[in-house]
Amino acid sequence: MTTTTHPVQPVLSARRRWTVLAVCCLSMFLVGLDTTIVNVGLPAIGRGLDVDTRGLEWIVDAYTLVLASLLISSGALADRFGRRRVFRCGLAVFGAASVLCALAPSAGVLVAARALQGVGASMLSPVALAIVVNAMPDPKERAQAIGIWASVFGLSMAAGPVTGGALLAGLDWRALFWINAPVVAAALLLSAVFVPESRAPRARRLDLPGQVLLTAVLAVVVGVLIEGPRIGWTSPAALTGCAGATVATAGFVWVESRRPEPLMDLRLFGRPVFTGAVLGAVAVFVALSTTLLLNTLYLQHTRGWTPLAAGVATLPLAVGATVCAPWSGRMTGRTGPRLPLLLAGGFITVGGLCMVSLTQHTSVLLLLASYTLIGVGFGFANAPITNTAVDGLPPARAGVAGAITSTARQLGSALGIAVAGGLVATAGPTGLAQASRPGWILVGGCGVLVFLVAHMARPKEDATDLAAAQPR
Repeated sequence: MTTTTHPVQPVLSARRRWTVLAVCCLSMFLVGLDTTIVNVGLPAIGRGLDVDTRGLEWIVDAYTLVLASLLISSGALADRFGRRRVFRCGLAVFGAASVLCALAPSAGVLVAARALQGVGASMLSPVALAIVVNAMPDPKERAQAIGIWASVFGLSMAAGPVTGGALLAGLDWRALFWINAPVVAAALLLSAVFVPESRAPRARRLDLPGQVLLTAVLAVVVGVLIEGPRIGWTSPAALTGCAGATVATAGFVWVESRRPEPLMDLRLFGRPVFTGAVLGAVAVFVALSTTLLLNTLYLQHTRGWTPLAAGVATLPLAVGATVCAPWSGRMTGRTGPRLPLLLAGGFITVGGLCMVSLTQHTSVLLLLASYTLIGVGFGFANAPITNTAVDGLPPARAGVAGAITSTARQLGSALGIAVAGGLVATAGPTGLAQASRPGWILVGGCGVLVFLVAHMARPKEDATDLAAAQPR
C-alpha cells in the first residue's frame, strides 16, 4: 500500500494560532448566521414571493439538508486536497450563492440558491474546525479554542434573528443575503494571508455510494416530515417515503460496513461516548431550531410584533450562548465533558418546559426567561460535544471528525424546522400558541436527552484505544 506523506507542519506562534482561530470563526459566523437569519424574515419572504408555511420550511431546510449531507465528504476532501484550499473554495461558492439568493425572482429559485449555499457552507464548517485543531497542538489550548469556536458559532445562530430583524427594519428580505458578500470578501482575503495549508498524512478515498445514500436518507426523512401534514401521514406518498427512507438507511449501513474507507465509519458508534456526542448534537440543535422558528411565528403572527422586535426578543438567548460557551470550553478542558453537559441538559429542559402552557397573552418576562435558559444550555453544550467528538478520532481524521458532529448539528436543525413547521403549518394567528405547545415539549425532551448523554461521558476521555482500532 502506498502512503502519501506531507511535510511536517511548522509550529505556529501564539499570535498566529489565535489569528487562524479568528479567521475560522469568521467563516463559522457566516454558516451559523445563515442558518437562522432567514427565520425572522420568513413572514416577509412569504409575502414577497407568495409562499405558504411549507414553502418557507423548504427555504430554510434546503440549506441545512445539503449542508448536512455533504459535510463528511467535504471534510474528507479537505484532508486529501488541502484544508485551506477547500475552505477558500467554500467561501467563494457560499458568496456566489448568497448573491443568487438576493436576486431570486421566485420561491423555486430561492430554494435552489439556498441549496447551493449549503454546498459552500459544507466546505466551511468541518474544515474550519480541522484547521483550528491542526493549529492548536496543545490539548488544553485546543479545548479553549474549541470553546471560543463553539461560542462564535452559537452566537451567530442566536444573533441571526436580531441581525435579520435589524435589516428588515429598513430594507426588504433580500438584504438578509446581501450582507454575506462583504464578510465573504474579508474572509477570503484573511485566509489567504494567515491560514496555513494542511492535509491529513494519509489521503482517504471518496465514498460516492455512501454519499448518495446518506443524501437520500436525509432528504426523504425531512421531506416526509415537512409534507406529511399536508399529504396525510397514512397517504400512499407518505408511506412510500417512509419505506424509501428505511431502504436507503439499510442500504447505507450495508454499504458502509463493507467499504475499506467508508464515508462514515459505523464502528465509531460502538463507543458510547462518541454516540453520545452525536446524539447530543442532534438534540441541542433540534431544540435551538424549534425555539427560533416557533418564536418567529408566534411573536410576528400571534402578537403582531415587528421582525426587529421579534429578533431582539432572542437577545437573551444570544447572550446566554455567548457567555457560557467559553466557560464551557474551559470547564471541558479541566474536568471533561460531563459537568457542562449536565448543565446544558438541565437549562434546556427547564427553558422548554417554561413554554408548554403558551397562550396569546403569555408574559413577556416568561418568554425572555425561557429564551435565556435555552441559550445558556446551548452555550454549555457545544464545547463538550465538539471536543468529545474530535478527541474520539485520530488527529489525521480531524476533518471527518468535525464533519460527523457538524452533520449531526445540521440534521438536528433540519429536523427541528420540519417538526416545528409541521405543528403550526395550518394554525391561524389565534391558534398558533396552542399548536406550538408540543414543540416546546420537544425542546424540553431534547434537554432531557442531553442530560442522559452527560452520564455516558467520562470525566476524561482518552481516544488512544479508538485511534488504535482505526483502519490504517
